[in-house]
Amino acid sequence: MSALSHPDSGSAAKGRADPSEADAKAASWSPPWRIAFQQLGLLALLLVVLFWRDLSDMALIWWDVSTYNHILLIPLILGWLVWQRSDALRQTAPGYAPLALLWVGLSALVWLLGEASGTALLRHGALVVMVQGAVVALLGWRAGKILWFPLFYGFFLVPVGEEIVPFLQTITADMSMVLLSWVGIPAFREGVFISTPTGYFEVAEACSGVKFLIAMIAYGVLVAHLCFERWSRRIIFLAACVILPIIANGIRAWGTIAIAHYYGLDFAVGFDHVFYGWFFFALVMIIIMGVAWPFFDRAIDAPFVTGQDKAATADTARRWMAPAVLILTVLLVAPVGWSLVMANARAEIAESITLPKIPEWQQVEYAPRADWSPQQKGAAHILLGSYSDTEGTKVDLFFALYDRQAEGEELIGYGQGAHDPASDWAWTANGETTQGLASQRLVAPGPMVRDAVTLYVYGDLTTQSASGIKLAMLGDRLLGSQKRAGVLIVSAEAVEEADAAQAVERFITEAGPLDSLALTIASGE
Repeated sequence: MSALSHPDSGSAAKGRADPSEADAKAASWSPPWRIAFQQLGLLALLLVVLFWRDLSDMALIWWDVSTYNHILLIPLILGWLVWQRSDALRQTAPGYAPLALLWVGLSALVWLLGEASGTALLRHGALVVMVQGAVVALLGWRAGKILWFPLFYGFFLVPVGEEIVPFLQTITADMSMVLLSWVGIPAFREGVFISTPTGYFEVAEACSGVKFLIAMIAYGVLVAHLCFERWSRRIIFLAACVILPIIANGIRAWGTIAIAHYYGLDFAVGFDHVFYGWFFFALVMIIIMGVAWPFFDRAIDAPFVTGQDKAATADTARRWMAPAVLILTVLLVAPVGWSLVMANARAEIAESITLPKIPEWQQVEYAPRADWSPQQKGAAHILLGSYSDTEGTKVDLFFALYDRQAEGEELIGYGQGAHDPASDWAWTANGETTQGLASQRLVAPGPMVRDAVTLYVYGDLTTQSASGIKLAMLGDRLLGSQKRAGVLIVSAEAVEEADAAQAVERFITEAGPLDSLALTIASGE
């Protein structure tokens, strides 16, 4: 007997969707999302065109500066983080967030401030914030909530951290001295230089541990997000990622000096490069992860977005599309356009400047015992000369005058001034003259010591405050104008028993008020 069949069984089978087709449909992006992706693509193109200089500068820093090599991995990590949230994005609808345009506008203003002040960090950070705000403005707050961590993690694209190098050098030197005393190795310290019976050691910028610390913070934030749910555990883990690398670097510096004391300098240098350069910090990372592992409280397969976050929502009214895109474009174009106006501004300056005559002092040939030359790239006029009094005391005078300033060619910036980080000189301490002027002490191998007093000029304003000068310049540049800007550096080497600081003080006293001297040189009189 044949089996009975339902007369509508065939049609019912046809009515059921094929599982593979259903999966494909679920995995596809809806038409509103396709429109949103097109807008994001146009946004990316606009950002590349408008901010190519900043984007290329950031990429070159990632590639060329070893401190920031780890950032080359951040774009890949960001892509992975967004991909992990793609299912959640599909289950909601993109919409516009007009209030996020305020976010973009404020960051555009910060970018303009960074451009006017010549502060790359402000521009780079503002660019990242602009992207964050633009994404939320085009996709809506719902999508922004889903993408909050990738958007936040984008801050690690900004090359920042070199600013704390002097602080880390000081901490490393402090720890080294304490540990050396514990093991009975006699040592004398001056700034970042440590002398022992074996040799003369410098806690250089490369020895500050900043590379490992910055990379460890970026790694720690990622691990804290992926492996922990409780904020208390995340905070403790991040604290460990900051504190332990600093302690480890102090141990590394002490270990290098101790090994040199017991086994010789050559062995210590090789051991430091091989063991400490690779294995030591890898061991620190393994220890941190090993201790934290038992406290991970987030399941490996736990979703990155909760069900509440994925709840579908009605699309924001399409009437916002054209205004939002137009306003966003204006907010991005406006600061770049005004920066072109600022770039063309020039100040009127003297056609030539000369070293002044100082009572009781004669100009002599500039011949330092240790090569030293301040860096002031982009200056229209530069003077560098030496003076000697009747007792043979020598003092060096440097002056640089600007009619305009641009990126990498500003009065105040990294690598500009008395201390050239690419030279053999290293900053050791700040001081103060009896006239109340701030000074800085530089040391070179030898050791050679040089004290320097720096004074800035902007228009008729004179000050030792770098931030004060930057604020004064900022207002003028935002209005599309510039005034003459200059820097005066009076310095001296410590020769035999002569004290460099005393030589500088004598020169300043006999030359008259330092601000008058600076204005006289700047005027070309």
